[in-house]
Amino acid sequence: MTTTTGDPVRAEHDPEEPPQPQSGSPAGGEAKRERWIAIGYLLPALAIFGLFIFWPLVKSILLSVQGTDILGNPSGFVGFVNYTRLFSDPDFLQVLWVTFAFTILTVIPSIAIALLIALLLQSRIRGVRFFRTAFALPFAFSVATASVIFGVLFNPASGVLNGILNTFGIDKVQWLTNPDLALWSVSGATVWMQIGYNLLVLSAGLGALPEDVLEAARLDGASGFRLQRSIVMPLLTPQLFFLVVVGTIHSLQSFGQIKILTVGGPEDRTTTLVYSIYEQAFANNNSNYGYASAQAMVLLIIVLVITALQFGVLERKVFYR
Repeated sequence: MTTTTGDPVRAEHDPEEPPQPQSGSPAGGEAKRERWIAIGYLLPALAIFGLFIFWPLVKSILLSVQGTDILGNPSGFVGFVNYTRLFSDPDFLQVLWVTFAFTILTVIPSIAIALLIALLLQSRIRGVRFFRTAFALPFAFSVATASVIFGVLFNPASGVLNGILNTFGIDKVQWLTNPDLALWSVSGATVWMQIGYNLLVLSAGLGALPEDVLEAARLDGASGFRLQRSIVMPLLTPQLFFLVVVGTIHSLQSFGQIKILTVGGPEDRTTTLVYSIYEQAFANNNSNYGYASAQAMVLLIIVLVITALQFGVLERKVFYR
């Protein structure tokens, strides 16, 4: 007479655990092969990332705590001397002020103008496709090309802007050589460069708005400004938040338009942190890599802190559908 052990009902209803592939089994060999294939696909990207991002970052950190001789070669460990020199240098404090002022003067207006244009282009007007393409055109220009165009526009002798002012009897304006106007002029050019990209993002966001929500709001009596403020704007907050974060990082790292239009002048009124790094490391055979690397680390910290604050403060107001 045979006896059974355990609970036959439980044994009948409990699902059996799937067999685990053994290391020597065909299934185990297939999983290992797929793992190595995945690693092989990732290796080129990891190599590029390590060579052009991770290693330069490590090298900059090491250089920031080292002195450099006249040829730019490391002369030994100096600790935080470069950082102490930075924050005791009034020129560097002005560079920080210019950097933050330039960021504010470019990020907010470029998003606001692009938003206004995107809302206007949503209306059913004739030739809307032409206007959408025309306003998005700045995105197709490189920074160098756009800077050359604005260099011609700002030319004090033959520039278009001064030509227009001259027709109204206004004297010629030194757009790029006047210390009080140079930063505003470069910022205005940068705003024009950023409008195209911002417009494309916001237009895509407006095109993806749920029509049933908008129609329900119209049936409830919302229209015009009230509809835009109470319905459209909250639904656009993901795109607006994205543009604020990306635009801030882009403005903090701007270089080309400053190099081409003002070369950091006049009187260093347009010398941002990135341009100051370039001047210390490469311009006029300075080769002051240690000091420039310390500035680069400060820029990295500024970008990380501002981005973290944006995610910590602004993202709470973002409405994700």
